[in-house]
Amino acid sequence: MVTIRQLLNTKGQEVWSVSPDASVYEAMEIMADKGVGALVVLENDKLIGIITERDYARKVVLKERASKQTRVEEIMTKAVLYVRPGQTVEQCLAIMTEKRSRHLPVLDGDNLVGIVSIGDLVKSVIAEQQHVIEQLEHYISG
Repeated sequence: MVTIRQLLNTKGQEVWSVSPDASVYEAMEIMADKGVGALVVLENDKLIGIITERDYARKVVLKERASKQTRVEEIMTKAVLYVRPGQTVEQCLAIMTEKRSRHLPVLDGDNLVGIVSIGDLVKSVIAEQQHVIEQLEHYISG
């Protein structure tokens, strides 16, 4: 079973963040520029929240708020789900499914060491299954 530590070693540990005082518009610009659907919210290098495209759609667009005047801390999710590096991809997929989450920050102690998306996890599962298939094919063909 692949652990989140192994996944991050392959995928990379780069994490995009925003401050709680930034405007939601600035956060959306970063997401668009980096091609990501979520940003962790850091204050003094500590994880205090996460802001996602879903937060934007539900808490800004649908409420007809102005993204340039709304601060990230006003709409961010404060009760952040997170995982540890030793957890498996399968465990994280179960958490995401149960909690309907698409992004999980990875904490080692109190230190943010990465973030994984549902796409990262699915890609890992597919790669692992492909490896097993290739091994079985090699075994069968001799």
